[in-house]
Amino acid sequence: MKVFCGRANPTTGSLEWLEEDEHYDYHQEIARADKMAQWAQVLAAKPEDLSSVLGTHMVEGEHQLPQNCLLTFTHAPRSSYADMLHDKDRNIKYYQGIRAAVSRIKDKGQKALVLDIGTGTGLLSMMAVTAGADFCYAIEVFKPMADAAVKIVEKNGFSDKIKVINKHSTEVTVGPDGDLPCRANILVTELFDTELIGEGALPSYEHAHRHLVQEDCEAVPHRATVYAQLVESRRMWSWNKLFPIRVETSLGEQIIVPPSELERCPGAPSVCDIQLNQVSPADFTVLSDVLTMFSVDFSKQVSSSAACHSRQFVPVASGQAQVVLSWWDIEMDPEGKIKCTMAPFWAQTDPQELQWRDHWMQCVYFLPHEEPVVQGSPRSLVAHHDDYCVWYSLRRISPDENESISEVRPVCDCQAHLLWNRPRFGEINDQDRTDQYAQALRTVLKPGSICLCVSDGSLLSVLAHHLGAEQVFTVESSVASYRLMKRIFKVNHLEDKISIINKRPELLTSADLEGKKVSLLLGEPFFTTSLLPWHNLYFWYVRTSVDQHLAPGAVVMPQAASLHAMIVEFRDLWRIRMPCGDCEGFDVHIMDDMIKRSLDFRESREAEPHPLWEYPCRSLSEPQQILTFDFQQPIPQQPVCAKGSMELRRPGKSHGAVLWMEYQLTPDSTVSTGLMNPAEDKGNCCWNPHCKQAVYFLSTTLDPTLPLDGPQSVSYAVEFHPLTGDITMAFRLADILN
Repeated sequence: MKVFCGRANPTTGSLEWLEEDEHYDYHQEIARADKMAQWAQVLAAKPEDLSSVLGTHMVEGEHQLPQNCLLTFTHAPRSSYADMLHDKDRNIKYYQGIRAAVSRIKDKGQKALVLDIGTGTGLLSMMAVTAGADFCYAIEVFKPMADAAVKIVEKNGFSDKIKVINKHSTEVTVGPDGDLPCRANILVTELFDTELIGEGALPSYEHAHRHLVQEDCEAVPHRATVYAQLVESRRMWSWNKLFPIRVETSLGEQIIVPPSELERCPGAPSVCDIQLNQVSPADFTVLSDVLTMFSVDFSKQVSSSAACHSRQFVPVASGQAQVVLSWWDIEMDPEGKIKCTMAPFWAQTDPQELQWRDHWMQCVYFLPHEEPVVQGSPRSLVAHHDDYCVWYSLRRISPDENESISEVRPVCDCQAHLLWNRPRFGEINDQDRTDQYAQALRTVLKPGSICLCVSDGSLLSVLAHHLGAEQVFTVESSVASYRLMKRIFKVNHLEDKISIINKRPELLTSADLEGKKVSLLLGEPFFTTSLLPWHNLYFWYVRTSVDQHLAPGAVVMPQAASLHAMIVEFRDLWRIRMPCGDCEGFDVHIMDDMIKRSLDFRESREAEPHPLWEYPCRSLSEPQQILTFDFQQPIPQQPVCAKGSMELRRPGKSHGAVLWMEYQLTPDSTVSTGLMNPAEDKGNCCWNPHCKQAVYFLSTTLDPTLPLDGPQSVSYAVEFHPLTGDITMAFRLADILN
């Protein structure tokens, strides 16, 4: 059986319907670990604003899809299961906790009956049986994973003591004819995400205690505790608010100010999860000690109802309260002797034992509004949560102990946070970047310039106006983006000076441009639907489609783009692609094979987008320009190809190739979405913090984790296909045995 899958092509701007195998979505789910932020935005947005998130050059008409069809987006393909299996600290702590729980039940003279919710590979169930459990019921709702768990359990010789149940835990029945003959007395789960409760842990626990486990059951983990720390951080605050932007003009400094709606808006409702250990301490000022916000005892009845927890504290410094940094730990036993923590390095008792994790990171929460706090003057930090989400607010100490605390979750009402993700906010707020674009514009603007700006939610049109363009047109494909830019223009008194056109740029007519020819075509380029660095080549397709509207000798900025690559050794990121093989003494090769088969699907063979400022690496080769794209000319009809090799100048472990785009604004000005400075002597890299770079993991046929003894090379073949907008690539590590 085949299904039609809608594939939004971010490079060409088209929606393609492809015929795929019926298990296509299963394979994609196995291969991917990153949550789809765009879908989270779609679900949070109003239905009529669907196009504002995806872009109307992606979705047209009534924003409805044919029945029985799947809409998929290319994003980072990697396995979350394998990521967790590589987390040795997690595995050891769970094993210790399970042994202790089974022992306590046995000491009571009872049989140890284990319920394992979200079993995945069955690892925790196998640990329980090895620890002496009499029987385990392993619940797994995802059928391909449940099937794999059955095989893994059989491979390890536990089929007689582990029953894999392919259901959601809320559908599991208990009784003589049920899935479980009786209630379990040990509850083992791993239902947590970076936010702790974002994967539905609370409803699952609530149901399990009511229907599936005994009242006095043991639970592993036994308890979870959420911590928070209040900070001031201009860098992180720039991910949530639009700052005033300064432009030096012939008439003096002009300031682009944000509309009041953006200043009042509490921001995106979703958590910002990052590798907090990679944020420099110089980027924030600590305003409070680490606060214990709330705990959940998993051995007792759990409630998924909305709640809030207030903690009074005395600020340790004065400043603007803007951001709450948050993390959690889990205690595997009632005594709290077996603990697994997500704390960043400065909150660890022994930072030397810091465990790298990508499946559990740390959280950044933005307060609805920044507020001043004064050192020594007590305040209260409030953690709110519903069944899936956490958010924070700051309160003054009130003499009225009965003062109610609002539990309503703040959501974006300005739409900017639905259109611009957090890195995009940071990019727009980067004054140095703005200055570079302004300087480039000064060199290309001429008296009488007619400008057309083609980028999503870009302020280039405002820069062009302030720097002397005679007339400026800007295109916004989505209705929501059109409305947002109208508000920005209005508050800056530009509504009569910049013409904003709400349509796809490919559909522009001469009437839209008031019969004028464009002398300067502008783009950052940035489009909200781009995930991989080269997806912004959509600008080239737009440039080609508007060719008829360009005046003779028209200038295009950027003039050209180039694709660059470099071979790197990752400090930790390589773990997400390495097979597990043996995990704490259990054979999970079947899981490795399952992931490998899923990674053979089309999207999963491509490079993956990763924000490399969060994932340190060393360069083993010099950066190399692979392909060039001349925006002064329309897109060629024939593919653009390149072959060559990169010499490895430093010894190390060749984990992969990093790829990024550089845009030549003018002959003297280039903007990089990747490497910001030449690598240091030891190869340490500084990456653009506003962009995701692409990572192509090298084949593990010749184990890339093996150190190279001397200079080697990596060969490459890269091809850009103008018809589809795809870039195909292959990198091959030289045989280190030769």
